Amino acid sequence: MKALVKAAPGAGLQLLEVPEPTVGPTDVKIRVLRTGLCGTDLHIEAWDDWAKASIDPPLVVGHEFAGEVVEVGPSVTAVSVGDLVSGEGHLVCGRCRNCRAGRRHLCIRTVGLGVQRDGAFAQFLTLPESNVWVHGRGDIDLDVAAIFDPFGNAVHTAMAFEVFGEDVLITGAGPIGIMAAAVVRHAGARHVVITDVSEYRLRLAEKVGVSLALDVSTTPIERAQAMLGMREGFDVGLEMSGQPSALREMIANMTHGGRIAMLGLPSTEIAVDWNKVVTHMLTIKGIYGREMFETWYRMSVLLERGLDLSPVITGRYGYTQYAEAFAEARSGNCGKIVLDWTRETI
Repeated sequence: MKALVKAAPGAGLQLLEVPEPTVGPTDVKIRVLRTGLCGTDLHIEAWDDWAKASIDPPLVVGHEFAGEVVEVGPSVTAVSVGDLVSGEGHLVCGRCRNCRAGRRHLCIRTVGLGVQRDGAFAQFLTLPESNVWVHGRGDIDLDVAAIFDPFGNAVHTAMAFEVFGEDVLITGAGPIGIMAAAVVRHAGARHVVITDVSEYRLRLAEKVGVSLALDVSTTPIERAQAMLGMREGFDVGLEMSGQPSALREMIANMTHGGRIAMLGLPSTEIAVDWNKVVTHMLTIKGIYGREMFETWYRMSVLLERGLDLSPVITGRYGYTQYAEAFAEARSGNCGKIVLDWTRETI
């Protein structure tokens, strides 16, 4: 089969012929139809410091996908050949304290699809049945099904705190930030403000119905409060950028008792005004991945109830056009990029 492989240390990926994966007793074999490009894939392709410390080539990369089940192991009971599926890319041990308590997203031995084991940028993929999500709706868009992984990050972050009737600040208008904005708007938030310095992504965020898309290189967040008639600060903050200045500005603009969910991964340590965190009784909660599988249920229900993610997907390529797809993703002037594994070119 064809697969995108980090064949050896160094920048770049190669489209190679590799053996098809075999099916174990509890495994599901999936014919990959679509995959989404993630920031993790960009790190691996570029072979930056994180990739050097995390990746052991050769490795088939990729973890965002949708596909059709073509074979199941003899012990598989709830997934059938022909099912349209996506997959949870965090494979957990099932034995640690958190796994036994039903908190599998907190497993201390998590293995990442496309990071510590061969991934989804290939014509076929195997996963344990316990990691497979069957899409119940026959009419789900394949491109949307392919980005359930990052959509799950957005939903997990957006639903960390009650948002109905609240004023929500989102720092970082990347694809996950924009999806989170769509979710909190759909869930009944009053004002939804999203910030970035990319004009392209701010305009993209406007398509999902934010109250205000703010360029913080020219307009401070404090000004956004005045523009919207707010008096006491934001109730909920979703930090998606990993930028130190974004977290500091978020803290400065929260109401007393405000709650912050933090998904963005900073590349450096962040100096925080802890006096304000304490005296304003702010809550800061770290978010990683998706809750297994409550977040997945919520994703499916949101789509069933009319949430539209189509504006977030801005680029579509055949699998042999991966270099062009990665170049567009790296440019920043895009939303989510999808590779079609049923077509060489589009």
